Amino acid sequence: MSRPGDGQDSGDAYRRFVRTLEKQHEPDRAMQIAIGSQFEAFGVVEREILIQYGLQPDDYVVDVGCGSGRLAKPLAQYLFGRYLGIDVVPELVEYARTLVGRRDWRFEVATGLEIPERDGVVDIVCFYSVLTHLLHEQSYAYLTDARRVLKPGGRIVFSFLEFAIPSHWAVFKDSVAAIGGSQPLNMFIGRDAIAAWASSLDLAIVAFHDGDKPHTPLQEPVTLDDGTVMSGLGNLGQSVCVLEKASRAL
Repeated sequence: MSRPGDGQDSGDAYRRFVRTLEKQHEPDRAMQIAIGSQFEAFGVVEREILIQYGLQPDDYVVDVGCGSGRLAKPLAQYLFGRYLGIDVVPELVEYARTLVGRRDWRFEVATGLEIPERDGVVDIVCFYSVLTHLLHEQSYAYLTDARRVLKPGGRIVFSFLEFAIPSHWAVFKDSVAAIGGSQPLNMFIGRDAIAAWASSLDLAIVAFHDGDKPHTPLQEPVTLDDGTVMSGLGNLGQSVCVLEKASRAL
């Protein structure tokens, strides 16, 4: 999905990227390319990960980096509770709003590293393909604010790149080859860093999942862009971490 950040330069760069895509492709295709590959399939897998880790139909979900609605579209088939999607690109936000067609859901343009919501009201905050494009300091700031808006016992779900996964090395090598170009930042996060952040924020680590290993139960098969069918268990390619905010002490 799209890459929220706190700097005007990073937001402007991604907005320019999306507008270039709009000139090169028909509208629907441009909006799908803007957030990466596997728009339909990975949206379903993202939803199933949230369900795997406790999402209930009446919960409140915050989708940071909602992009053009990759998660929101399939999520609308399951969630009748509240939803807030934020992204730095106005065109993506508007496309997602129209695509999903839920007047009771909020889609807003992100203006910094804060989530526009009150303290302690959200059940799940997710960051799919977001921390992969932020500096560590920015990721920590976002996790801090996610903790703020979560209810006691609420969870944070995010995907990330790590050097320990062989398939992620291709991303790193592409980034090395693109030094000096305009390619968006690809940031790798070690699990030791995540553990340190979680400890500092008093968040429990519920799960880690390797990006290259199927781990999430799928209710039905999903078809990838190349025609490959994923069934039984699914994965996103990126690794996944689940954190939990402590429940109130009795």
